[in-house]
Amino acid sequence: MQRHDLALIGFGGVNRALAEIIHSRGAALAGDLGFELRVVAITDLRLGSLMQADGIDLETVFALPEGATFAGMPGGAAVPQNDFVIRSTTADIVVEATFTNPVDGEPAVSHVRAALESGKSVTTTNKGPVALAGAELHRIAADHGARFEHEGAVMSGTPVLRFASDMLRGSRVSGVEGILNGTSNFVLGRMEAGATLAEAVAEAQALGYAEADPTADIEGSDVQLKVVILANQVLGARITTADVVRRGISAITAEDIAAAAAEGRRWKLIGSASRTADGDVVASVEPVALPLTHPLAGVSGATNAVSFDTDLLGAVTVSGPGAGRVETAYALLSDIIAIDAHQRAAAETAR
Repeated sequence: MQRHDLALIGFGGVNRALAEIIHSRGAALAGDLGFELRVVAITDLRLGSLMQADGIDLETVFALPEGATFAGMPGGAAVPQNDFVIRSTTADIVVEATFTNPVDGEPAVSHVRAALESGKSVTTTNKGPVALAGAELHRIAADHGARFEHEGAVMSGTPVLRFASDMLRGSRVSGVEGILNGTSNFVLGRMEAGATLAEAVAEAQALGYAEADPTADIEGSDVQLKVVILANQVLGARITTADVVRRGISAITAEDIAAAAAEGRRWKLIGSASRTADGDVVASVEPVALPLTHPLAGVSGATNAVSFDTDLLGAVTVSGPGAGRVETAYALLSDIIAIDAHQRAAAETAR
């Protein structure tokens, strides 16, 4: 049976969840998908690096006590050695799940570039490389016979990019708008119920929806990166974050919430991109008081949703979880499935 060997770059919640899925459901997955998955390398800021070409015993990794490193294990070291591991690992797929840097995408951009230049395919949930260097990285992938997949960079495990490219094929998409940040959506919902902004943010933090510093969620920079990805991937644009007008929800007041409710409207932080009559793409992130009949108005809590404006179907809306370690790990798995399908198709064509 076909097997894919994986190198996990970063071993926080998402890649650990992927490893847990592989460990607990490996045989069932192989039966369902027609290929096996094996982890042969792991790097992590706290654990260090571990490379074992015959496969890593994941149960041993899961059992490591707090504060332990990979040092002392065969192929282990106390430091991450990301670039060395990426370039020298026997893995054919590199799974990049380090933190998102919204300024320049590093170090994830370098991780992805190094893997692709080595002929290894990459899946990532990291918005930075896709939004800030996506075109370059796709070119490198094509030049080296590899794939660069990143379904989870927009809505976690909810497949909006592949939905647009596969399920809407033959229909022209002229615009896309969505609720792309669960934290801000949760906060606006709590404010509608009477909480202040500060109270709603604190509640989101207590529930694990918001980071200790919620700025990227509340001020819209997280959504800004996702809008760039959607505009470039779905509409074929070549925009950057500088092209996306951004305004967050911090200026929304209780009075604004009440006024919208009195008019049958509801505030949502909307990321959007649309094609103008002359072919340009305009994009923005801003709070909008939507009429309750709008397909996005009823999306509540930490749920995300995207609505595609199509010529043949009208508005098509996809909603689902936009966060969560298992949900995001599923996005990585779906990318691995796509990489396998592409490789099989290429092999069949070459016969």
